[in-house]
Amino acid sequence: MTAVVRHITFDVAPPYEPVELARFWSEVMGAPLDPETEPGDDEALVRSTPGLLFIRVPEAKTLKNRVHLDVQPGTTRDDEVDRLVALGAKLFEDHRRPDGTGWVTLTDPAGNEFCVERSAAERGE
Repeated sequence: MTAVVRHITFDVAPPYEPVELARFWSEVMGAPLDPETEPGDDEALVRSTPGLLFIRVPEAKTLKNRVHLDVQPGTTRDDEVDRLVALGAKLFEDHRRPDGTGWVTLTDPAGNEFCVERSAAERGE
């Protein structure tokens, strides 16, 4: 028998709230929050596959993420970057190349890095 990834878990330290960060990622992924999620909860779940779980922790992030998400948009990479920045993400590193390849590293509102890749159409898939 094998294991499956059920959740990807994010630590959420003050001044951020698990529900606020989960709402951001719910918009990114187009996936709903768990209906039992309430403001002020110590954890919040985005019902994606795998789920994205946000848990309150006391300590702030001090180092670069050891694991991060790569998202592939249904639209162009550049349009998705614009959409995510409008939702509250921040540009961290831009690895786009003149030939259209590459990716963009953003941070979510709490500073967690994630990358936006080219869409399947941009990859010719």
